Amino acid sequence: MRKLSMNELNRKSVDAFRKSEKVAVVVVLDNIRSMHNVGSVFRTVDAFLLQGIYLCGYTPQPPHRDIHKTALGATETVDWKYFPTSAAAVQELQAEGFTVFAIEQVDKSISLHQFESSEFDKLAVVFGNEVNGVDEEVLKICDGSIEIPQFGMKHSLNISVAAGIVLWEIVRMRIGELR
Repeated sequence: MRKLSMNELNRKSVDAFRKSEKVAVVVVLDNIRSMHNVGSVFRTVDAFLLQGIYLCGYTPQPPHRDIHKTALGATETVDWKYFPTSAAAVQELQAEGFTVFAIEQVDKSISLHQFESSEFDKLAVVFGNEVNGVDEEVLKICDGSIEIPQFGMKHSLNISVAAGIVLWEIVRMRIGELR
């Protein structure tokens, strides 16, 4: 076994990335405090060739060195928009034909392993604040909620970890869009 070289990885250039057809998934970040978490999500969205990120409320925005530290250049490739509230972002997405799911533990959430992302042409997922989760007002207007099954004593994950898990599952089910 040997590591692949950079050439063997067939990485896209910034220009090729921008011109590529994206997977019709938008990530909404609802009042995320940590710039490192924001940068990590940018990097994940880039890795999975998703449509973009909506930064809401007091979620930090590029350019900032602490976002760039974890994004590793993804802020230059991933399309993003800022909204003063997450509710405004969700309403715009719904008006554009997106089905919007909160990533949250609620009484009627769908377990991630039972969620079929391929059933939705355009999908958006809302990740909430590190302490309080997705805002209650935002939950009320989402089309549903997805929950990551957890079995230990702690029943929460860092937002960047949760984003990696959820976004991979969504892309895994939609992988045909990338070919």
